[in-house]
Amino acid sequence: MVGIPGFPRVSALVLLSLCTLGQPVSAQTNYPSQNVNMLVASAAGGITDVIARLIVQRLTEKLGQTIVIEIRAGSGGNLAARVVSTATPDGHTILATTTALAINETAYANKGYATEDLRPVGIVAFSPDAMAVHPNHPAKNLSEFLAAAKTKSFTYSTAGVGTAAHIGAEYLFRESAKVTAVHVPYTGGAPAVTAVLGNHVDALVLALPALTSHLKEGRLRALGLASPTRIKAVANVPTYAEMGSPNVHSGTWVGFFVPTKTPEAVVVKLNGAINDILKLPEVQERLTGMGFEAMIRNQPETDAYFKDEVATWAKMVRAVGLAGSN
Repeated sequence: MVGIPGFPRVSALVLLSLCTLGQPVSAQTNYPSQNVNMLVASAAGGITDVIARLIVQRLTEKLGQTIVIEIRAGSGGNLAARVVSTATPDGHTILATTTALAINETAYANKGYATEDLRPVGIVAFSPDAMAVHPNHPAKNLSEFLAAAKTKSFTYSTAGVGTAAHIGAEYLFRESAKVTAVHVPYTGGAPAVTAVLGNHVDALVLALPALTSHLKEGRLRALGLASPTRIKAVANVPTYAEMGSPNVHSGTWVGFFVPTKTPEAVVVKLNGAINDILKLPEVQERLTGMGFEAMIRNQPETDAYFKDEVATWAKMVRAVGLAGSN
């Protein structure tokens, strides 16, 4: 027991608890108390980097502290995720990443970190994968394309093995439509598009931003979007479900994560600030122009969305035989 003049005798444990309770309250009230570091899990100039800078420019003003962006590409996004997962959980280290974080949970045998050690504070934008063909292709929509594929196999290109587009396409063709497709992976979106334009492959599946200009200028014809709803950037392109095909959803989202043990007040503050930014017309217009749509969700909705994404991608990764392939 500890005696304090003028006060009842209390145990040391109670005093320690009271002091401990007071510490995070101060930290939460003063957040951010220093520069914030944001690690981008992809190459400079890529979609993740561009969207991160779009948000950070305004988030810096809202938080009243400088946010320093650092490119940490590598290992399919796992390098940056590993660093942030073990960072001090005070909100001063943020991860900017993509759907790869959810995919890697099942695709990698050893990521070097636990996905449970990261918590989303905002999944800010989504763009679906799109399936497209050369304008001279006889199929006018996805239903016609898959009907023809019932009797003859076809080839399709993507920007690599294990990408969201590759996994989503394989799941659509193999598991849902039950057609035979030969995957021809390329090292990026541009060569995958070139292969279709040159009639070297029958079709391609890529994230919409890589196709938007080609679709608008008529160099490619979209057969459908792997999205629950249509996208403003290409409002005339129907979803897979609208074309009578299985309701397969795949695409790319960009999100911000912090270490899981970050104080709740800090998490909620970041989520609210990011949502305020996403409501700005100029931000929504910029995202639409890139083929993305803003995703405004409160913290419980954000947590639930990411949990569902991990489960959804786990199902598709296992179904196409890519579990633990990296």
